[in-house]
Amino acid sequence: MPKIRKFRVRQFATLLAGALLSGTASADDKKLTAGEIGHVESIVDGDTLFLDSGLKVRLSAMQAPKIPLGRPGYPTWPLGQEAKEELGNIANGKRVQLFYGGLRRDRYDRALAQVFLIDENGQPGVWLQEEMIRRGFARVYTWPDTWQNSSKLYSAEIDARDNNRGIWSDDFYRVRSPEPNSLAQDMDSFQIVEGIVTSVAKVRSNVFLNFGADYRTDFTLFLDKAGQKNFKKSGLDPQSLEGARIRVRGWVELENGPMMILDHPERIELLD
Repeated sequence: MPKIRKFRVRQFATLLAGALLSGTASADDKKLTAGEIGHVESIVDGDTLFLDSGLKVRLSAMQAPKIPLGRPGYPTWPLGQEAKEELGNIANGKRVQLFYGGLRRDRYDRALAQVFLIDENGQPGVWLQEEMIRRGFARVYTWPDTWQNSSKLYSAEIDARDNNRGIWSDDFYRVRSPEPNSLAQDMDSFQIVEGIVTSVAKVRSNVFLNFGADYRTDFTLFLDKAGQKNFKKSGLDPQSLEGARIRVRGWVELENGPMMILDHPERIELLD
């Protein structure tokens, strides 16, 4: 890698670290707004629960293995039932408080919240998202319109993966290579891909991060205007990623070769 490229990668790493470490994991972080308090009445799946008030809560910034929930033909992901049971072990019947970092409700009218157990002193204690990820029963799944301490969540995920906890013992959830023929088999699924960005190109109003020599067949990340705006807001330049080894996550689509839409920088882990 040429010296100028190394400098740009280091510069990007510094900016990315600043963006991801700009808050603490505590519930009183200035970026989080205190919300409802209640008891967990029931568990829907590994990332969804009901409070005793009837409020349905989606634990934002994480994704647990899915179960059908009455949907015909919907497959059960490996360890889906175990993830539901694990969330129940941690939270069922416990008093919790919701905290919001942006969008509060999704299109299904579920609360999108960071959820903390209330400790014996009446203060927010265990962070459910971090605990589920640390135990290996969820992956980090950030969204552009909600805030969370993603650096702490990524640390919990790396620890779980390094120790083969929960889902990380199953090949279904392994980190993928950007090799296009293999990755194309994962179309329409949420995956984590690790590789080197070989080039970055701006075509008309869109930006493409390429992982091979032939953009028509190789794995590519796609940033539209909204995605670029989110990068700019964080002070990050996608061009700086050229030559960097990264880990990225998202839904795999097929457009020429396999592709992911990258709509905000928190979906990237810089590995160099």
